Amino acid sequence: MTMIVVIPAYRPDARLFTLVDQLAERGLDEVLVVDDGSGPAFAPVFAAVEERGARVLRHERNRGKGAALRTAFDDVVRRRPGADVVTADADGQHLPDDVRAVADALRDGPADVVLGVRGFAGDVPLRSRVGNAVSALTFRLATGVRVGDTQTGLRGFRAGTLPRLLAVRGDRFDYEFRVLLEATRWGGPIGQVPISTVYLDRNASSHFRPLHDSASVLGPMLAFAASGLIAFTLDAVLLVALQALTGSLLAGVVGARLVSGSVNFAINRSVVFRAGRTSTVRSSAVQYAALAGLLLAASYGMLDALNGTLGVPLLVAKVVTDATLFLAAYTVQRHVVFAGPSAQTSPGRGSGTAEGAPPRTLATTM
Repeated sequence: MTMIVVIPAYRPDARLFTLVDQLAERGLDEVLVVDDGSGPAFAPVFAAVEERGARVLRHERNRGKGAALRTAFDDVVRRRPGADVVTADADGQHLPDDVRAVADALRDGPADVVLGVRGFAGDVPLRSRVGNAVSALTFRLATGVRVGDTQTGLRGFRAGTLPRLLAVRGDRFDYEFRVLLEATRWGGPIGQVPISTVYLDRNASSHFRPLHDSASVLGPMLAFAASGLIAFTLDAVLLVALQALTGSLLAGVVGARLVSGSVNFAINRSVVFRAGRTSTVRSSAVQYAALAGLLLAASYGMLDALNGTLGVPLLVAKVVTDATLFLAAYTVQRHVVFAGPSAQTSPGRGSGTAEGAPPRTLATTM
């Protein structure tokens, strides 16, 4: 099995030399470095890396870590189909023994994706501790999958996953989070290997921008929440109006949900869960209608209990009910209704080539 280590690099220092040398000593087949537009001043650094036996690709301008990773994946798919990949950072945070451990877990284990998971106890920068805690919790709530380190750059990918990773959107740090979201749709386990926690100079060399990139990372979930808020507002207004007109709670719930559900379906299919565009409107609509029916029954039962039995004001009962059903709705829509074909089967251990994949020209060799 061929194992390639991919290292995206933006304005690296001498630590990249050390990492490349040490990886070569650990029997990995190839080191592939992507110069993400570091500029002429760093050309000698990458020339020295190439002299050490690494393959170097370059971007003419800085395009972001996600774009650099896709450049490397595209190169591997075209040049060495069937090769597995381990990604590592260029700043020295990933020790060569940990890179080897992730590679071994990918080779010997059942998972198509393996993460090198850091511990966050002890002397860890506050922004890293808080950022990972928030994203890990959000990820678990959204997917039902517990991942100890959603922000780790040390990851292993089996060859069969690479064509799908090329289709994941995002050019910067949001790309890595989107990759994890995509991996949960494949049906197989996500492997996790404990690794050393290394922060050099309080993580000063990191190009992660907490506010900007955290917003991008949480974008998919925020989009679903926004779609739900639009539907909730419409649903609540119609519920109150229809109940006042008809005097029937059931008529109000059903009528409001028919209108708000149609709006929610259109937004989720065309904006939030874009993978759903690969399935027909009819198939998605049938599944969405079935889900809506279940949620409608649950909503009516909870509203009747809260408002009719306990005397909770209708709007308050509506907020409590919809908040309770929000997570169930997100999970089923993401993994079933709008999952698209990639959710049906795991990529497996097959070749990294994709039938019908469009040609790409992403980088040139140095």
